[in-house]
Amino acid sequence: MNKVTMKLHVDKLIRMALEEDITYEDVSANAVIKEDRPGAVDLIAKQEGVIAGLDVFARVFTLLDENAHTEFFASDGDEVSPGQKLAVVHADIRVLLSGERTALNYLQRMSGVATYTRQMVSLLEGSKTKLLDTRKTTPNNRVFEKYAVRIGGGCNHRYNISDGVMLKDNHIDAAGGVAEAVAMAKEYVPFVHKIEVETENLDMVREAVDAGADIIMLDNMDYDTMREAIKIIDGRALTECSGNVTKENISNIASIGVDYISSGALTHSAPILDVSMKHLREE
Repeated sequence: MNKVTMKLHVDKLIRMALEEDITYEDVSANAVIKEDRPGAVDLIAKQEGVIAGLDVFARVFTLLDENAHTEFFASDGDEVSPGQKLAVVHADIRVLLSGERTALNYLQRMSGVATYTRQMVSLLEGSKTKLLDTRKTTPNNRVFEKYAVRIGGGCNHRYNISDGVMLKDNHIDAAGGVAEAVAMAKEYVPFVHKIEVETENLDMVREAVDAGADIIMLDNMDYDTMREAIKIIDGRALTECSGNVTKENISNIASIGVDYISSGALTHSAPILDVSMKHLREE
């Protein structure tokens, strides 16, 4: 996550998270520590997984204390193991205590997403299919979760609804049909935007191809229907499979020959990776 992204988008979100956790003071830290006391604390992995969000973790403390600094012994994308020291954070002890939960929340969540994504991507090895995330993200945490997907080896679908056209069932109903929806989109949006159509059956697939859709989503179709859909499309549009994608079926879906598989579970159902801050000490 580069410095521009951090300053423009991430800092304000981290500040909001800190404000949620600290209304006006940390009464526990202030009760036991009466004055500035420089200290350090270790960041330790407690599970095997893929670490993601180390810069975000460190940024929590520098926003609270401009003199805080973090020494890293791992990088985003590394596979870590229980007991591994990932970093040492140096700052005022009160800052270490006050920022701990917020910093760990980001790191645990992002690392969990990266770990689950890495597991899913590994099941696609040897195929042409790429794994995509969706917009099923935690409110105000999309930038973190989509970054974590990339760290895990997945690809990002559109970031938000300004990025590209996706005509889903309700858009199609509102327009009066697939052909009408695609025609309206082509008339309205700039030429740089691709148009994706969500289809639920083979008739909709045929309509989307004939209308000139750039990407055709095969939504919740069984294997035989997806195979037939790919024959109908015949390379005239990119294909994306979506709906109930799991570790158990993702390889089978890829074997059908779709270009992309999208999974909301990458961001809405990934378990956290357990990491903790230990061995707080004065310096």
